[in-house]
Amino acid sequence: MRDMTHDETAVAPRTAAGVLLAVASALTFGLSGSFASSLFDTGWTPGTTALVRSAVGAAVALPFGLVALHGRWRLLRANLALLTAYGLLAVTGAQFCYFMAVERMEVGPALLIEYTAPAAVVVWLWVRHGQRPGPITVLGAVLAAAGLTLVLDLVGGADLDLGGVAWALLAMTGAATYFLVNADHSSGLPPVTLAAGGLLFGTAVMGVLAVVGVLPMGASTADVLLADHRVPWWLPVVLLGVVTSGIAYLTGVAAGRLLGARLGAFIALFEVVAGVGFAWLFVDELPTVVQLLGGVLILAGVVAVKLGEERVVEAAEPADAGVR
Repeated sequence: MRDMTHDETAVAPRTAAGVLLAVASALTFGLSGSFASSLFDTGWTPGTTALVRSAVGAAVALPFGLVALHGRWRLLRANLALLTAYGLLAVTGAQFCYFMAVERMEVGPALLIEYTAPAAVVVWLWVRHGQRPGPITVLGAVLAAAGLTLVLDLVGGADLDLGGVAWALLAMTGAATYFLVNADHSSGLPPVTLAAGGLLFGTAVMGVLAVVGVLPMGASTADVLLADHRVPWWLPVVLLGVVTSGIAYLTGVAAGRLLGARLGAFIALFEVVAGVGFAWLFVDELPTVVQLLGGVLILAGVVAVKLGEERVVEAAEPADAGVR
């Protein structure tokens, strides 16, 4: 009984810290849409915005990632393939494929398809690792999906371009990879090193795509409009790189290590709610009552997923004790 009480006492602060980091990551990621939108209005292309955002984020995270290694350079050599895949899928894939989808279809449906990533994580953990979701987890997924539909205000429906759907599904794959790799401890890489390496490799990939002409490039030095105020172009650029990339990835990877892939992915759904709120604040896009109701459903879904996680852990404890 004493050991169990000690374990519960140790787990509670860890979970609380993970939730705080995950919410911080969702909030900072959620700012990217508003800042990017302000740049698009002045002539910046999605390709340039994504490349600069990733490059600045890499510059912010890299010093922390190198310090966290404590001279264990062998970890970089041993995980070169992982870092490359993380940069290609979780950084470049999630951003570039989403922008390509938006070129062919409306933003709402593209976001909804990409944010089926948490459901993909649950399915992957079930198929690949035998972690069958319980009924409460499934209920949480349904509530969160319904909430996303309301937040994105898709009640009227939309014509979907098949090419756009394909790109959005690729973006979903990148997002699911982000959650799964973040939660994996087996590489031995510190969370900040994984984030820094992924951003660095992602920047390199997008740089190559830009050079060969696949990534459309274009920028402007005109002032941008944020929260009804004219600000210099470099301000949203710096905020995109430092806050919505560097800080967002650092906190997101750390949260994944503490919470696991499934719960971390569902808490990340707050990014959509945060994006709506920040769009209201910075670019005067007022959320509707339906969207606010959707946010409540997402909250309920996250709580249900957390309860489902705890039941799975409790059910697994006797078997684990026997193995020990």
